Amino acid sequence: MSIQVLKRRSFRGLLTPAIYGIVGFVTAICVLPYLGVLAAALTGSFDTLLHLAETVLLRYTSTTFALLIIVMIGSAMIGTGAAWLVTMTDFWGRRWLEIALAIPLAFPAYVLAYGYTHILDHPGIVQSTLRDVMDWGPRDYWFPEIRSLGGAAVMLTLVLYPYVYLLARAAFAVQGATAFLAARVLGKSPFVAFLTVSLPMARPAIASGVMLVAMETIADFGTVAYFGVQTFAVGIYTSWFTLADRAAAAQLALGLLAFALLIALLERSSRGGAAYTDGRKKAPMQRIALAPQKQAIAFFFCALPVALGVLVPVITLGTMAIGSEQNLLSPRYLGFIQNSITLAGIAAILTVMAALLLGTVHRLHTTRLSAFALYMGRIGYAVPGGVIAVGLLVPFALFDNTLDAWMRAQFGISTGLLFTGSIWLLICAYMIRFLAAAIGAYDGGIAAVGPNMDAAARTLGQDMPGMVRRVHMPMLKTSLLTAGLIVFVDVMKELPATLIMRPFNYDTLAVQAHRLASDERLSGAAVPSLVIVAIGLIPVILLCRRIGRETR
Repeated sequence: MSIQVLKRRSFRGLLTPAIYGIVGFVTAICVLPYLGVLAAALTGSFDTLLHLAETVLLRYTSTTFALLIIVMIGSAMIGTGAAWLVTMTDFWGRRWLEIALAIPLAFPAYVLAYGYTHILDHPGIVQSTLRDVMDWGPRDYWFPEIRSLGGAAVMLTLVLYPYVYLLARAAFAVQGATAFLAARVLGKSPFVAFLTVSLPMARPAIASGVMLVAMETIADFGTVAYFGVQTFAVGIYTSWFTLADRAAAAQLALGLLAFALLIALLERSSRGGAAYTDGRKKAPMQRIALAPQKQAIAFFFCALPVALGVLVPVITLGTMAIGSEQNLLSPRYLGFIQNSITLAGIAAILTVMAALLLGTVHRLHTTRLSAFALYMGRIGYAVPGGVIAVGLLVPFALFDNTLDAWMRAQFGISTGLLFTGSIWLLICAYMIRFLAAAIGAYDGGIAAVGPNMDAAARTLGQDMPGMVRRVHMPMLKTSLLTAGLIVFVDVMKELPATLIMRPFNYDTLAVQAHRLASDERLSGAAVPSLVIVAIGLIPVILLCRRIGRETR
């Protein structure tokens, strides 16, 4: 009998029925929204959906697809080009641009939308200055409309390209110089060598980044809703609240869910073939010294997305916030901050614990069920928050109403809504949505923990909690902290699930920013937006420092 079989059997004894029960509970929570969406879509009336099909369904489909294509192409070009320049070349400002290029990841796209609308809309400073200087009337000139599909695509591209940038940068850094120098010896220019050698070798990493961008794009609600762009995410929210038709919302959510799962499968296949880069890095890459003119071009290419995605929004929002009537230290705003931090903190802790549990069980006893549980935990990131919200509210609302009717009939007691509209159901939605990020961090850290360490802990009489507490967690401390920070910030930015599922009169910073912007009170929306961004900078900087240490 092989040693691996003996290890597997010994580790299997660590998993008690209680642990299997908790894993089953977490898996059931992850699966429930998809079953809820499917059941509600198939059992509800199709009248509203037929009406939508005759009016706006084609627009939802075409707009979502067009937005997706534009953002994917834009993010791939900016992220890949910037990653190659800061990794393979040397130019003035490269060191600080390495970090600055990832900072837009801390910005929700709807925050940029508020800032650029304040600048570029008809009453904004740009058009007002043009009219004053050129003595133009309202119809004497043409200016691009910021509240449009193109405007939404630009906002999303400016905050999502860091996904491609970070993954491509890591891939370029570990390629080594052998293949690139061989192309140069054969007479290829640096740019041609990049296209024919470096780019194909980094293609799996770039594809993974582009798929992450696609997932975030179809999940966005705040930006497209504010700009009036009719996507599936907006259609789900409109059907739920404006039309009060949960069946139609579920049917639209089912269509978006199918598309999201397709993207998740494409992302997984892109990672599965990620064998083009060689992590051994036998010959370190010497940075290409650029001529002064090319240095200026490289600096401009890398600095422009930083200026548009960080500097302009921060300066604009800061100016708007100073002139607003919002008091960040008032009891009302302190309540928003407390609600946001409470939700984000609890969700981050529970999500990291769930990732640690699922990952450890799969590591100690790999079965089809453990693999299924891990897979269901991973696909949540591809599912928009609005879809998860609909999928959870439909079954729990049915349960609450059924229980309340039965208690009234039997005992004359009303139980009300036990789960629907509760904080804990909202936290479950967050966990389902962002569990993939925590699992990814766990996978990255646990790779450094060899199976022999598990065997040694077992030999010393440690059970599973003891092994995790004394062996895994000390070695995974950095990875788990990173996972917790990422989930924390993602929850702070999450809008559609919070809007649909939050308890009555329980608002967060994201909800407050959305409400003020919807009322065209952009100066007021700048205050909660800046707080969200300030908190989001912490994990982004930590993530950049970690990647920088790993790639040097």
